[in-house]
Amino acid sequence: MEKDETSLAAFPTDASCGPAETAATLIEDVRRGLVRDPAAARAAAVRLVTLLTLSGATEGTRGGLAPWQKRRVDRHLRRSLHRPLRLEELAEQAALSVSHFARAFKDSFGATPHSYITGLRLQRAQRLMLTTGEPLSQIALACGLANQAHLSKLFRRWFGETPSAWRRRNLTAQSVTPATVSSPRNPS
Repeated sequence: MEKDETSLAAFPTDASCGPAETAATLIEDVRRGLVRDPAAARAAAVRLVTLLTLSGATEGTRGGLAPWQKRRVDRHLRRSLHRPLRLEELAEQAALSVSHFARAFKDSFGATPHSYITGLRLQRAQRLMLTTGEPLSQIALACGLANQAHLSKLFRRWFGETPSAWRRRNLTAQSVTPATVSSPRNPS
């Protein structure tokens, strides 16, 4: 049998293309093969099923925290932002070792625990700046930061402006339209 670009024999079996491209190619091979070569179409269908089975089996099992662990850790973090948090304490919430927890946390949340906690603290600071008249020093302490300077340094790094400038701008904008608390961008 002569190989042409439409035959299954010409199909690349290496990992040079992603699963979606591979699946699309296999589907096209099955469609074309049904008319010209039913045996080749069957082989392509088997490969497609194998591809889909393998990619589906690994999606939910590759590291990360279990859903119950993720919910429990996130709930604990949000309740405890006002005080210093230690990695050991968070790992205990998920019943994991510290090193395994740190890797699983990053897989699940997309950021290191420190970076994620900093983001939560800054979001809380934004909410407090919009909803209370408290001075920034009190807001910093309520968010678990050491002092106003610490809040200002982190806030400027994550949002590109000082907390007082952000507060002024958003309180002014809020009188026109309700301002929303923006998600911090991770500076790293």
